[in-house]
Amino acid sequence: MLGIAAAVLFFVAFLINAAEISTNDVFTSTNVMLLGLMALALHVAGIGSGWSGRSSRRR
Repeated sequence: MLGIAAAVLFFVAFLINAAEISTNDVFTSTNVMLLGLMALALHVAGIGSGWSGRSSRRR
């Protein structure tokens, strides 16, 4: 789940940078990209692995 969020944040950062959209200081492309890197690092660390909607238990 966090991997998907990271991909979306990277894409939004790319759009902000490519379209040269003027934003306030909070939503600059660098800050959005850093949020994506944080989500990717949490995903690689396995933090969000228990958030899936499907049960992984075997019966």
